[in-house]
Amino acid sequence: MPSSVRSVNPPARLLMGPGPINADPRVLRAMSAPLLGQYDPQFRAYMRETQELYRQVFETKNRSTLLVDGTARAGIESILVSLIEPGDVVLVPIFGRFGHLLCEIASRCGADVRSIETPWGTVFTRDQIADALRTHRPKLLAICQGDTSTTMCQPLEWLGPLCREHGVWSYVDATASIGGQPLRVDAWSLDSVSVGLQKCLGGPSGISPITLSDAMVERIQTRWHVEAGIRPAGFTPGTGPRIPSNYLDLAMILAYWEQGLNHHTEATSMLYAAHECARILLEEGLEAAFERHALNHRAMRTGLTAMGLKLYGDSANTMRNVTGVFIPDGVHGEAVRQTMLEDFGIEIGTSFGPLAGVIWRIGTMGYNARKDCVLQTLASLHAALRLHGFRPTSDGVLEAHACY
Repeated sequence: MPSSVRSVNPPARLLMGPGPINADPRVLRAMSAPLLGQYDPQFRAYMRETQELYRQVFETKNRSTLLVDGTARAGIESILVSLIEPGDVVLVPIFGRFGHLLCEIASRCGADVRSIETPWGTVFTRDQIADALRTHRPKLLAICQGDTSTTMCQPLEWLGPLCREHGVWSYVDATASIGGQPLRVDAWSLDSVSVGLQKCLGGPSGISPITLSDAMVERIQTRWHVEAGIRPAGFTPGTGPRIPSNYLDLAMILAYWEQGLNHHTEATSMLYAAHECARILLEEGLEAAFERHALNHRAMRTGLTAMGLKLYGDSANTMRNVTGVFIPDGVHGEAVRQTMLEDFGIEIGTSFGPLAGVIWRIGTMGYNARKDCVLQTLASLHAALRLHGFRPTSDGVLEAHACY
């Protein structure tokens, strides 16, 4: 081994961007627990516990609430690849970068993708979605709840009933919002949702909780096929086409979780992490967690405004855990981010597409949705701005502190 290769010893960072964020120490401790075999009775018990915990997180009674091994994108792809058949019309309302991602994934599944767009920094009205459903008559509507690229949160309370009225399946990517603001799967009649741990849930990226309605499960199971090496005697395949991904085949993954039919080796430590993320959130209480995120978001926005900075987007529909702020004229946004990281040990985010170099994105989420993190970030940003020639009207700290 080369002498230059050292053990992993990352520098101390306060991650105040749009995610990932610093994992809760309790989650990191859970991940260090001893490994168990995937069919050990105790591990299967942990799997069942995790399912029940996420039913509460998602506010659902869906039996098919489980984890897909892989980052949040694995959860997205597992649902889309297991539902979409070539030629199916899929409607994607785009209000940021991650709507384009849903189009990309759906098109790779062979969908006939139709999209509607609203200017970045805004969200869709019910009437806009209803008009698009009437025009395109899709099989599936796929949408994000929160899109961190624009810091906007799409209202969803009416989405499920609207889709069912039109005979359309609904899918929601709530990776950026779960745990930070309400996501009421049953009350909102949502057919499928996938999320990740690395934002408001306060964990690492690497596993994706999902939930599926009973009706969607029935549809997916029409594509039920089992690979030859594990096929049980007397197996009868589904009548639909085989799901084109083996790893993300939800029909087989569901059988693995619910019947113990072998499919993959479970990511043991990541399941421990997901279990602890949900346990911590539910111990705090969902409504208390939503209010904590709202409070710290409000304090951050108050402090930034007090500095003389301009906030980005429709304030009525901003996410509770990410703030977009315009980079002041004459200030090099990446240089300020570099100073924040190298001199103050704090990461804030840039953005994508038309917002690249236009706004910073500052997160207040999960374990980092705390007063000390907010105040430290504001004080450091004030100093970094001064180092780069901008004179804020205030450091924003006292104004933010007053919010608490």
